[in-house]
Amino acid sequence: MTTTSRTHAVVFHELGGPEVLKVEEVPLGEPGPTEVLVRVEAIGLNRAEALFRSGGYYYRPTLPGSRIGYEAAGIVEAAGAQVTEFAPGDAVMAAANFEFGVHGVHAERVLLSEEMLVPRPRGADAVVSAASWLTYSTAYGALVETAHLAAGEQVLITGASSGVGTAAIQTARRLGAVPIATTRGVDKRQQLLDLGAEHVITTDSEDLVKEVKRLTGGKGADLAFDAIGGPGFAEVGNALRPGGRTVVYGWLDPRPIELALNWPQTVHMYANGELVDSPAFRRRMLAFLESGLRDGTLAPVIAEAFDGLERICDAHRLMESNTHIGKIVVSV
Repeated sequence: MTTTSRTHAVVFHELGGPEVLKVEEVPLGEPGPTEVLVRVEAIGLNRAEALFRSGGYYYRPTLPGSRIGYEAAGIVEAAGAQVTEFAPGDAVMAAANFEFGVHGVHAERVLLSEEMLVPRPRGADAVVSAASWLTYSTAYGALVETAHLAAGEQVLITGASSGVGTAAIQTARRLGAVPIATTRGVDKRQQLLDLGAEHVITTDSEDLVKEVKRLTGGKGADLAFDAIGGPGFAEVGNALRPGGRTVVYGWLDPRPIELALNWPQTVHMYANGELVDSPAFRRRMLAFLESGLRDGTLAPVIAEAFDGLERICDAHRLMESNTHIGKIVVSV
């Protein structure tokens, strides 16, 4: 069995900005009976990781020496005796169903339990795979399995320039729904239209509710897919038709959510990890992703691909600049 006793990983010892992230040698044991050793080829960045290292995530890191990272793609190097789904040489992705302060996958090699991995889509390289699983599983899990988005429905997607936002635009299009995207300024408008948004609302200069009502013939959107929360959540709800529904999957605005108690609507609070824990969901999600990548209806938007773990601080700085569209990836 090929193992290594130490590996390089991204860790941090104090809360703060991108500068607190360090690449250090950390211990790495042999796989236990149900564990898999993965050589990481590429990692994807997620907004949750910026919140985590700065102390704003819903759980706190254990300092010093906290690990970080939900998303990675790599190759299995070794597997424990009781592992049945994976073997050395298999191409895999992290399923993002773990506490990343302990199991953070931003590293050269990682040990994960079998259920924390999924096969990579057939034909997809490491960069595409690292940019795909969490973004599309969030969009698919929220829009399809939680909200039951149907063809012809109009879906309002807030923060649409993010990795999950762009995945949601493509997922809605694949289902035959009509995506209405929001972004703060005009700089990203055309790119979002090019990615498949039917309409783009720039919230810094346009009234969200008025624009949605105008675009939907006065009735309002059928569904909202919201990453922001906060006081602005009231406007998201006001932009929906009576009987509409909202899926909240992020808390980019840390202030309390505001809503009207008399809304005739359904609000779902979405946690992707709860669905990904299900083997049946992982199979459905992988089938959806593979078929979409194969026919071209799903294509992860790569904002920038950095080369080497030592670029992790630069990657986080780009993520916090909010100037990019899509997913930031780091090759390992």
